[in-house]
Amino acid sequence: MALVPDDLKYTAEHEWVRVTGSTARIGITDFAQQSLGDVVYVTLPAVGDTTTTGAALGEVESTKSVSDLYAPLSGTVSARNEELDSCPELVNSDPYGDGWIVEIDFGDPAQLSDLLDAAAYSTLSG
Repeated sequence: MALVPDDLKYTAEHEWVRVTGSTARIGITDFAQQSLGDVVYVTLPAVGDTTTTGAALGEVESTKSVSDLYAPLSGTVSARNEELDSCPELVNSDPYGDGWIVEIDFGDPAQLSDLLDAAAYSTLSG
């Protein structure tokens, strides 16, 4: 059974969002990394790129497939996890910690109401 921490928000595309002020740290969920298998490469956006909710943000490549990452919020990329360049397997070993992917500075907190809480996400991920 996939781990679904209660303190995060989620998307139907199996991404998690940890909000601190007006910054959102984003990664893929435990369910997503289990479904993908061994992650071998992560394509990250550049710091300063703007995002639009639902638009492609990058890719996660595994031994099984390549999956798009989608922006859960509109804003500006403020940080990217450079560790993933040399250690993409962090997405598998620590999806909610060291395997985070990007941080987005978002302007409108109302966007958060479109995200799922842990209970709602759990019904999607089984």
